[in-house]
Amino acid sequence: MRALYYQCSAGISGDMHLGAMVDLGVPEATLREGLARLPCAAEFRVEFERASKQGIVGTRARVKDLGNPSGGHRPHRRYSDIVGLIKDARLAPGVEAKALAVFERIAVAEAKIHDIPVDRVHFHEVGAVDSIVDVVGAAICLDALGVERVFCDRVEVGSGFVDCAHGRLPVPAPATQEILAGVPCSYGGVQGEATTPTGAAILKMAVDSFAPPQGFAPSAIGYGVGMRDFDIPNVLRAVVGECQAEVAAGVAHRKIEANIDDMSPEAYEPLIDHLLAAGASDVYVTPIVMKKSRPAISLTVLCEAERVDALADMVLNRSTTIGLRVLPFEKRVLPREVQTVETRLGPVRVKVVTQPDGQRRWKSEFEDVRRLADAAGLDYLQAKAAVDRDVAEAFSDQRTATP
Repeated sequence: MRALYYQCSAGISGDMHLGAMVDLGVPEATLREGLARLPCAAEFRVEFERASKQGIVGTRARVKDLGNPSGGHRPHRRYSDIVGLIKDARLAPGVEAKALAVFERIAVAEAKIHDIPVDRVHFHEVGAVDSIVDVVGAAICLDALGVERVFCDRVEVGSGFVDCAHGRLPVPAPATQEILAGVPCSYGGVQGEATTPTGAAILKMAVDSFAPPQGFAPSAIGYGVGMRDFDIPNVLRAVVGECQAEVAAGVAHRKIEANIDDMSPEAYEPLIDHLLAAGASDVYVTPIVMKKSRPAISLTVLCEAERVDALADMVLNRSTTIGLRVLPFEKRVLPREVQTVETRLGPVRVKVVTQPDGQRRWKSEFEDVRRLADAAGLDYLQAKAAVDRDVAEAFSDQRTATP
C-alpha cells in the first residue's frame, strides 16, 4: 500500500511541513488553487525557494503576511473565527475535515492549559494568517498525496525557552506537549524550539502509527528546510513509498457501535467527517428499528485499536448517544497501490488492488474525477466514462481487469 513516512529528527513546524510536501512532489498549482479559496486569501502570499542546511538541499516555504487589505489593525482570531474561515472556503470535504481536525486539536490543548471552554479559546500565534495557511496547506497536500497509511519516527521537540504571546515559556511549549500526549518524543536533541503546536497538531491528525514502517520501499523523498540553525540539519524529511500489505494485517482493529434514536439527520454528516479526519478507517450508518418499534440509526466506526479511546470520546461528545459498544474484529485486506494516470481531462489517481487469484482491478478516484468534470464543464458520468477509457488503455498492457 502507498504510505507516507515522516522523519522528524529536527522536529516539525507548519512551514517545514509545507516545504517538505512540495519537495516531495505535490504540485504548487494544486496547493495555491486550494489556498485561494480561503476568504483571507488577500492577506497572504506563499513563496517557495530552494535552500539547504548543512549540505542537505530541499524546499523552504515562506508565508508572507500582506496585512489587512481593508486597512487598520487585524485582531487575533478566535477558534470559531478560524472554523468559519475554513468552512466558508468550500474546500473538498476531506481537506476541510483534516484542516478542522488540526485546529480542533490545538483548541482542545489550549482550552485545557488555560482551563477555559473550547469556544472561548483565543488564538495568538496559531491564529495568525501564516498558521492558517500552514494547516489548510497541510490538509490540501495530504489529500493530494493519496496515501493510505502514515508513519512517523520519534518527534524531536527541542530544549530551552521560546518567546510567545504568553511570555517566555519552556520548550516544548505547553500546547505542543499537550498535543503530543501519547506520542514518542525526543528532548534536547537541538537547542531551541524544534516542534511547534501547528507541526504537532498536523502529525497528531495525520499519523496512523508513531513507529518506523516495516517492509517499506521508498519511491520519493522530500525535505522541508527550516529557518533556524541547529547543530544538526534543520530539515523535515518526508518519504513516500510502498508498504507491504502484511504489515497492516497484524494491526488490532476495533468496531465502535452506537444506536441513536434522537439525533437530527443533519448532524450525522459533520460527525462522520470529524471521525474520518481523526483517524477512523471507515464510518457508516444503518437504519434500524429498536424496541417499541422506534426507528433509529446504528452508527458504526471502524478503527485501529490505538485510536479507539479518542474516537469513542468523539462519538459521546458529538452525538446524542449515552452509550456505545466496542468490539474487536479482524480484517483481511487485498494488496493495493495508488497510481496517477494522465487522461484526456487531466491527471487522476487510480487505486489498484490485487486479488488472491492474481488478477488486478482498479477504480478511478471519485474526488479527482469530480474535479476534472467541473474543470471541463462535464457532468460526472460523462467525465468518468472518458477518464476510465483512458485508464483502461493505459493499463491494457498490464492485463488489469476493469471494474
